[in-house]
Amino acid sequence: MRERVQFFDLLRCVAAVAVIAIHVLAPYRHELGVIPFDQWASAVSINSVSRWAVPVFILITGALLLSDKRDFDLGYYMKRRLGKVLVPFLVWSLFYAFLSGWTAQGFNGSEVTKVLTHSYDHPTYYHLGFFYYFIPLYFLIPFFQATVKHGNIEALVVYVLIWLVTTGLYLFGINGVWNLELWLYSGYLPLGYLLYKHVPLKSWVVNSFIWLGIFALLITVFMVLTHSIELGKYTVGRWLSYKTLNVVAAASMIFIACRYFSDYLSAGAHKVVALISQHSLGIYLLHPIFLWPMKAYGWHEGHPLWVIPMWVVLSGGGALALSYLLAQSNKTKWLLP
Repeated sequence: MRERVQFFDLLRCVAAVAVIAIHVLAPYRHELGVIPFDQWASAVSINSVSRWAVPVFILITGALLLSDKRDFDLGYYMKRRLGKVLVPFLVWSLFYAFLSGWTAQGFNGSEVTKVLTHSYDHPTYYHLGFFYYFIPLYFLIPFFQATVKHGNIEALVVYVLIWLVTTGLYLFGINGVWNLELWLYSGYLPLGYLLYKHVPLKSWVVNSFIWLGIFALLITVFMVLTHSIELGKYTVGRWLSYKTLNVVAAASMIFIACRYFSDYLSAGAHKVVALISQHSLGIYLLHPIFLWPMKAYGWHEGHPLWVIPMWVVLSGGGALALSYLLAQSNKTKWLLP
């Protein structure tokens, strides 16, 4: 139990920080030739090595839910699993649709109407896109759970291997039926379970995952920087997609590394990590509120190497505090999964 608690706490913590960093650095991405090259390259490099953040949340979901040994109860699952995520998503979608109408120049009601009109297939705010591909995965989880409970681990391994091949095909622009978004995200669920329950934490195994992940991150940075420089504008191809082999390798590295190193946390460090972990989804949902001034007023001038950490702390700290306050009341704690 100790491994599980510290392991998932650390994973949620680092993923939450990385997600905020991705959103903080967004204004820098398209400024090639506008700002000094080292500033642009620094921001884009941070973006390129942080794409594992969202996939890690899906890996966690797969690891936890597929290892649940309780009998499947449809009513409980719909209310306590799916409903716990779906209802807050709908409420926050309405809130952020309203926020999208606010700019430094004032309120634009037509923008809110436009955002709501297209909300059936497009998020009302940039960070809510996660839920459009995450929520459908809940309809696949019972099938994976049944496979695990029947002891058919080989089937999961085969599924993941086929899925990994298709993420490689997708990365290199080889299109086919595997381009289906639900398929390309689905493999993270059984992968998370396998990484948690069936990958031994032997030194050579951990080192293999780490070196493979580092290689994936380096090649991602190289491809994004060189392609952008060649075209004279920011371009990423599919290298920064959450559905590609390089990102899968990086996310797997983070998963195994956190699982291995979690027991080395001091008691004090784990208290901080556990607090952030407890409110990680609240931080995910709320941090754009505290980033709004930066984006609306352009408060990101300066070198990304200090601007990004500063806004990660400010927006992350604000989101953590607000999440904590909302969790104190039964009237509001349901707003955060």
